[in-house]
Amino acid sequence: MNQPQRTEHRIHIVQGEYRVTTDPDAVVSTLLGSCVAACIRDPVAGIGGMNHFLLPGEDVRSHNAEVERYGDYLMELLINGLMKQGANRDRLEAKLFGGARMMGGLSDIGKKNAEFAQRYLEHEGITVVSRDLGGNRGRRLQYWPVSGRARQAYVNGGGIDETPIKAPLSRNLGDVELF
Repeated sequence: MNQPQRTEHRIHIVQGEYRVTTDPDAVVSTLLGSCVAACIRDPVAGIGGMNHFLLPGEDVRSHNAEVERYGDYLMELLINGLMKQGANRDRLEAKLFGGARMMGGLSDIGKKNAEFAQRYLEHEGITVVSRDLGGNRGRRLQYWPVSGRARQAYVNGGGIDETPIKAPLSRNLGDVELF
C-alpha cells in the first residue's frame, strides 16, 4: 500500500527571531551575512530550533524593542524554548553558521558574533558539533531541527558557490548537506 507522502513544513526566520519545534517535517531557513544562526537540538527528545542574531549584545542590558536583535537575548530564548518543550540541557548539541565579514574597512561584527556564539555555548556547556563561521560571503541556511540535518549554500554576489562543511566529529550528529 502507498503511504501518504510527508510534506515539509517550511519556517523562515529573519534577524531577531527564533523557532523551536518537535515537528519532524519542519525545516527552518534563514539568510545570513555577518549575523549568526545557532541551531540547537536535543536528539533524544526530538526537539530543536534555530535563532538568528545581528549583534552579540553582551554589554546590552536594556529591555527595549532593539534587544531582540542581540545574541545573548536570542540564545537565552532558544535554550529556554527547548527546555519548555522537554529538552534535557545535558543532551543539547549545536551547529553554528554565519559571521561573515561583509564589508571591508569597518568593524568585523561577523567575527564578534561568531566569537560570542562559541563563547556563550561553551559557557553553557552545550557541545558544538559543527560550525561554519567567518569568511566574506553570505549563506542561505536550512535546518531540520528534529533530525539535526543542516544544508547551506554560500551566496557570492549574484551567484552561489557550493562548498562542503567540515564535520569535526566522527559520530553521527545529523547530516550537513549543501544545496
